[in-house]
This record gives sequence, structure tokens and C-alpha cells, in this order.
Amino acid sequence: MSEPIPELEDDIPTYTSGLPGILGVIDEWIARGESVMLAAGVLLMALNTCANVIARFIFGEGFFFSGEINRILIIFITFAGIGYAARHGRHIRMSALYDSLPAKLRKLLMILIALFTASVMFFLAYHSYEYIETLYSRGRILPALGFKIWWIYVWAPIGFAVTGIQYLLTAVKNITSPDVYLSTGVVDGYADTETEV
Repeated sequence: MSEPIPELEDDIPTYTSGLPGILGVIDEWIARGESVMLAAGVLLMALNTCANVIARFIFGEGFFFSGEINRILIIFITFAGIGYAARHGRHIRMSALYDSLPAKLRKLLMILIALFTASVMFFLAYHSYEYIETLYSRGRILPALGFKIWWIYVWAPIGFAVTGIQYLLTAVKNITSPDVYLSTGVVDGYADTETEV
């Protein structure tokens, strides 16, 4: 007889916003929307790539539009994913100096980091919007799919703006809370990485 298989725990729990009232509800709805969009984007890219490989194998020629679809999906996943990563405190951090500071200084530094990052994200959102305006004025189209190329870059300013808002809310959460937060719902710290044998 075999032993029962233990249930595995999800390493990414359901997101719960740390924001009060209607802001928390909106934040959670945006988080759900981002999760669905990212999952759909990755699945569509995998499906498109697999279908193209099968078509090449069976017919000797892949789909002429497959590369453009993957390009669109990569841009979509990248810019939809930056807000998701900020919301879940999953961005890369260089924290050797930060971790050695006392809690009050870490809190102050986290507020400054969040405000600076928010301002950079808004700056990039503005310039990516200008870039889209330039593409729009040139009227270029995708050769295989035939629609305007500026449409595939619409996610850049949206992603930067959502990420900027998320970092701004993280700064507010750190100002109004006694703990240090990496995002509105993620407290600063390290998870216990020990495994049971």
C-alpha cells in the first residue's frame, strides 16, 4: 500500500489588500484582473508557440503570424506583470545595507524608495505615452496581422501608471502603519526557508 500524498501548499497566497475601505476593494479587483490577464497571456503564448511548432512539423511551414502574436503577448505580459510584481512585493531587491538598518530607518528608506520608484514609473508612463503618439502619427502597421503597431504598445503606459500608483500606495501604507511594508499587502521580512525531511 502506498502512503497518502500530502497536500501541497500554494507559495503565493490569495492577495489581500492592506488598504482601507473602497481602495482595498478596488486594489483587490485590479489584482484579480492582473492575475487573469497574466495567466491568459502566458497560456496563449504557449498555445501559439506549440501550434506553430506542430504546423512546422506537419506542414513543413509555420504560421506566418505566430511571431507577431508572441511579440504582442510578450509586451503585454511584461507591462501587465510589473504592476503585479509591485503589488506582491516580488521585485528584485538589493537589500544588504537595508537589512542591516534598524526598523525606523528601514521604514524611512522604504518610504523614500517607494516614492522615488513611483515618480520614475510616472515619468516612464508619460514618455511611453509620447512614444505611442509618435507611432500613431507614423501610421505603421504589423506586416502579418495588418493592424496599427501602436496598439501593441498601449500596455506600456498603463503598466507603468499602475505600478507607479502601487508604489505610491506602498509609501502611504508605510507612513500610516507601524510595520514596514514592501507593498500594501506584504510586510517586509523573510519567509522561513527550512524544509521538513
